[in-house]
Amino acid sequence: MSDDAIQGQKKTRPVLIFDSGIGGLSVMRHVRVQEPQLDLVYVADHAGFSYSDWEEAALVGHVVELMGGLIEAHDPRAVVIACNTASTLVLPALREQFRVPFVGTVPAIKPAAAATRSGLVSVLATPGTVQRDYTFELIRQFAPQIAITLVGAQGLSHLAELELAGEAVSDDDVMREIAPVFVDRDGVRTDTVVLACTHYPFLQAAFERIAPWPVSWIDPAPAIARRLSTLIMDGPQGRGSTAYFSTRPPAIFPSCFDAEGRWEQV
Repeated sequence: MSDDAIQGQKKTRPVLIFDSGIGGLSVMRHVRVQEPQLDLVYVADHAGFSYSDWEEAALVGHVVELMGGLIEAHDPRAVVIACNTASTLVLPALREQFRVPFVGTVPAIKPAAAATRSGLVSVLATPGTVQRDYTFELIRQFAPQIAITLVGAQGLSHLAELELAGEAVSDDDVMREIAPVFVDRDGVRTDTVVLACTHYPFLQAAFERIAPWPVSWIDPAPAIARRLSTLIMDGPQGRGSTAYFSTRPPAIFPSCFDAEGRWEQV
């Protein structure tokens, strides 16, 4: 990246969107629609993927340390943690450590509770997210009368990474991961599924095709984009998109950004 580009980023103060992999791109596309003139910096910590595999204390320390360097380098006006696994654990530490506004990504249990008609809602997440106290508190606060099924998919985020890399992903592999979200209880069926990992919207077309019955799939990304809009201040903007990866990304990644296809390794 040229010195001029770096100076332009600092002048316009970009929004930083952070995830362990490609999942945050599902949030970034809605941010771009909501705020088309924003400068965006996308950071994928592929070296740390998948965050669901980390011990909690180690993940907090890792993300806080990494975020410190990213904030120093990019001086963002706001940071979107586009990862449910990280958000349900690390947000308090980030907000205590840094003065930058943070927008988290947490399971969309409140809108799911409002949307369901059968009273059966499933939360499709990573194993880490379904174990978090944060997730249980969302259920207690917003869905105490709703029957919530928590499904910690072991390999679904990896399948999404393969899908975006252009590799073949079989319906059978996907179905094994999502089958537990479909609950039929005395003739009453799950009608609402929360996509509680930002990787999962990239597989939604497959979900809809192989589902045993139709359900509403709730993607929190549009709400995250709206929340970001309420936090950021008007200022110089440049409609740029730059991506940084801690390991080399698949060839598809440059096409996810602007016409220049800018991305860097770090």
